[in-house]
Amino acid sequence: MAAGANSIEIDVAGKTVAVSNPDKVFFSVRGETKLDLVRYYLAVGEGALRGVARRPTVLKRYPEGATGPHFFQKRVPHKRPGWLQTVVVEFPSGEHAEELCPIDVAHLIWAVNLGCLDFNPWPVRREDLEHPDELRVDLDPQPGIGFPRVRELALEVRDVLEEVGLTGWPKTSGSRGMHVLVPIAPRWGFTDVRRAALALARELERRRGDLATAAWWKQERGEKIFVDYNQNARDRTVASAYSVRANPEARVSAPLNWGEVPDVDPAELTLATMPARYRAIGDPHASAEAIAGDLSALLELAVRQAKDGHGDAPWPPHFAKQPGEPPRVAPGRRRGRPLPG
Repeated sequence: MAAGANSIEIDVAGKTVAVSNPDKVFFSVRGETKLDLVRYYLAVGEGALRGVARRPTVLKRYPEGATGPHFFQKRVPHKRPGWLQTVVVEFPSGEHAEELCPIDVAHLIWAVNLGCLDFNPWPVRREDLEHPDELRVDLDPQPGIGFPRVRELALEVRDVLEEVGLTGWPKTSGSRGMHVLVPIAPRWGFTDVRRAALALARELERRRGDLATAAWWKQERGEKIFVDYNQNARDRTVASAYSVRANPEARVSAPLNWGEVPDVDPAELTLATMPARYRAIGDPHASAEAIAGDLSALLELAVRQAKDGHGDAPWPPHFAKQPGEPPRVAPGRRRGRPLPG
């Protein structure tokens, strides 16, 4: 590790990565710096790489640290190391961008130097950009919902997935919710994977309407947990495993075993605690890549739901209107009336 006036150089995987302003405080609660963040990703490197390896990855930059302003950078800077791997992706608009495509831990440290706290990969690999190999279940609690209820719904997700022949891998989001990652064979396009995720969300809503909702419009969700099916639409991303999130405590999106879910406390899974956990138990998701699930049962469920009158649901606003999509208008505005308040 070579030192300079305002930067250091670190050897990572045989590559030299410069880290500028290593002493800048990024997380205020314990005063962790950019260099502490670098050391964290070195400590959990193999697990962190597993979540992004060979995937197009958006740069979400916090140059002033976790509580400062941030911006998304979908295109890698022109000034970059010659060894940096990238991949060109196409957005729903038809535009293209050259995005980061990590192949080793050096790529992660390079991004950290730009102020990236967490990593936001696509659910595809660069070998096949049109067919996701992961369905993502994003449990997003609405205001007033505590984490114990999120844990409860995550266990319901596990049960539904098992019934349709799929295996889910849980992790905290590092914020208020949880994610369940579902490895799948790369046989289906984004539209089918989203359709399967919507079918799953509606089944959870049917079983646990007291707890789960598939309602896209916030006005219709109530005090429930939104199962965000649209996170499976093209170019939508979620924070990857071991990502450090933008909060003062430096909480981490931590991979879990299912046996940990009933009692997990996200506040205990931080930049400060995760390296020791990783050394002690390794990566709970290490064997996830060996599984390639079949979406057929969920897609058959989607067909049955459609016959019962449940067709498509609203897409994200930056997508063109889709065939069969219901009106993409908030409930209170559907007849030209402003929303109350």
